[in-house]
Amino acid sequence: MRQIINLNAGWVFNKQSEIPAALPAEWEKVDLPHSWNAVDGQDGGNDYFRGTACYAKALKKAELPVAQQYYLEIRGANSSADVYLDGKHLAHHDGGYSTWRVNLTETLQDISLLVIAVDNAPNDRVYPQVADFTFYGGLYRDVNLIAVADSHFDLDYYGGPGIQVTPIIDGSNANVEVKVYLTDMKEGQTIRYTLTDAEGNVVAQTTTADTKADFVIENVHKWHGRKDPYLYNAKAELIEDETVVDNVCTAFGCRSYEIDPERGFILNGEEYPLRGVSRHQDRWGKGNALSKEDHKQDMELICEVGATTIRLAHYQHDQYFYDLCDQYGQVIWAEIPYISQHMPGGRENTVSQMKELITQNYNHPCIVVWGLSNEITMKGADDPDLIDNHRVLNDLVHEMDKTRKTTMACVSMCPMEAEYVKIPDTVSYNHYFGWYGGDTTMNGPWFDKFHAMHPNIPIGCSEYGCEALNWHTSNPTQGDYTEEYQAFYHEELIKQLFSRKYMWATHVWNMFDFGADARAEGGENGQNHKGLMTFDRSYKKDAFYAYKAWLNPEPMVHLCGKRYVDRVEDVTKVTVYSNQPTVELFANGVSLGVKEAPDHFFYFDVPNVGQTHLVAVAGELKDESDIRKVDTFNEDYRLKEKGAVLNWFDITEPEGRLSLNCKMSEIMATFRGKLVLAGAFKKVKAAMSGGQKAAGFELTADMMQMMGGFTLLRLTSMMGMMNVSFTKEELLKINKKLNRIKKKG
Repeated sequence: MRQIINLNAGWVFNKQSEIPAALPAEWEKVDLPHSWNAVDGQDGGNDYFRGTACYAKALKKAELPVAQQYYLEIRGANSSADVYLDGKHLAHHDGGYSTWRVNLTETLQDISLLVIAVDNAPNDRVYPQVADFTFYGGLYRDVNLIAVADSHFDLDYYGGPGIQVTPIIDGSNANVEVKVYLTDMKEGQTIRYTLTDAEGNVVAQTTTADTKADFVIENVHKWHGRKDPYLYNAKAELIEDETVVDNVCTAFGCRSYEIDPERGFILNGEEYPLRGVSRHQDRWGKGNALSKEDHKQDMELICEVGATTIRLAHYQHDQYFYDLCDQYGQVIWAEIPYISQHMPGGRENTVSQMKELITQNYNHPCIVVWGLSNEITMKGADDPDLIDNHRVLNDLVHEMDKTRKTTMACVSMCPMEAEYVKIPDTVSYNHYFGWYGGDTTMNGPWFDKFHAMHPNIPIGCSEYGCEALNWHTSNPTQGDYTEEYQAFYHEELIKQLFSRKYMWATHVWNMFDFGADARAEGGENGQNHKGLMTFDRSYKKDAFYAYKAWLNPEPMVHLCGKRYVDRVEDVTKVTVYSNQPTVELFANGVSLGVKEAPDHFFYFDVPNVGQTHLVAVAGELKDESDIRKVDTFNEDYRLKEKGAVLNWFDITEPEGRLSLNCKMSEIMATFRGKLVLAGAFKKVKAAMSGGQKAAGFELTADMMQMMGGFTLLRLTSMMGMMNVSFTKEELLKINKKLNRIKKKG
């Protein structure tokens, strides 16, 4: 009978590539999960350690169960790894987000030294290599030892569970096919298949020598997302002489779905709008080395916001989190890290990672689409090798899984008529109109245009969002990193995206702030701050409650701006989010009126005199906050750069003239401004042509246009993502040139 022994405790660790011959006493003692970039991968500078590090542990055979075969199971080693036992190289694996196994049986001694060398160094063949997040190195998920008999359910094929369940709805019933994969099955052995319901009652059972069994569940209880995430269980037991030699089991759900280009997502025949979030798996101070408690907290927060779907970006997530998605009823987009920059030498890796993703996750009812790639056309959509790679992946998915659809996330600049857009079954776009460029009003019309051009292609929005930290203003503007602008942005996007029924799914970027060590933005380097919550999960930004008001039916009311206390204006705008029909706002006990808001966003003009205590009342619910009248703006609320060579307040801004504090769109609107920009960015082009690592990003015309909503000063600080920096003297020289140019209009 198989036994699984967790090996997370008692490792030693060192940043070196040399494989030790004995257990090094001087190495750092660590328990798993562990990442060596938990700190330097989140503090900015794009200088986190990327290389090889070794984990070592003594295995004592006497402490292991008696078995005929021993497999090492590694559930996540980023991004490539090699396994050594007593100095002998046993296996190599490329891909940092999936489960893989190594047979130790023939090499394992009474006492053996196990060494796992993990490598997250840059290369040109293993994805991801270019992306806006930190590639944390380490053994950041569980490591187990699996003890089995010679005859056992497969442990070798792409890290899979050895059992595959395919339920197909047929009226009120479900036809369920259960397939198993066996290693060294002996003559006379049989397989007992058992299906049980959520209460543990046996609903079907058979014993056969076949590796496939078919069942019918009559009056099946369907898995219906958040409304009713009902799960069955399938167990297969390998039997010899009435003794169970090995067994595997898996949860599964019975559901049908469609993705319709006009009606959106349809679950079990019912229109079921997919409105949700994307998730990165890392945390402040931990990197990717999360506990089960961390994963569960993430799930509960995502459910609190009211999401019905999660895009699990940009790689395979922990099996435990997929289990939670099944149990909590989230509809899932699962994808591989084929992202940002196509690598001609990486095709084999895209194929192997896709095989692992599907093989390991086939049984999860939560998953409805397999994602082929994300923003892969950063350098253009016409590369024949890129297009062919997508066709190969699309065909592979349909060959491996005939029950699900394919999708991909297109970068905003990708032409909607591009051939590559037509490859998958569905498609979504990553748009940031109103943050990186354009304005918020452009989002809905863009999707209308795509829908008109491709009426038979289901279209969704796979990323949209903007950054917010603890900066505040009563006059929010694009690119200011205030919590108020983020709230305004999401109010507008909610109204535009949620009203378009044809959109098959929408995913906020992102549920949580996450590590992106190359970033120098918003006054807190090393992070992407587009989350609806902070990186440490301690604070729900106001935009979180905008979604909760729309998506979570549980009665709620939220007063925005709790961190924005000091205000200079005599009358200040206060926003309340609620899913109740009316809200009444009180200022120091005096009612400012009762308002209705079908869009769930209630706006009040509040006299700002002295100290004011605000109370928002919606039915039986209330929320409270305080504001205070001040004569001058509290500079603690205004964005200041961390380690900036030049701050916004150090820049001369003659009236009616350009400056570094002007938006890129303003500067590019003038001919002389374009010339100044061309000169300024010669440095960027020189760095790239000189062979400096630029994180794979290129300053194309499309990219420049997309960044039109940012000031030139902001854009120069963001060049840290390309390993390009400007000195204070260089910036002041550029500013002096701009000061000579009149603003257009």
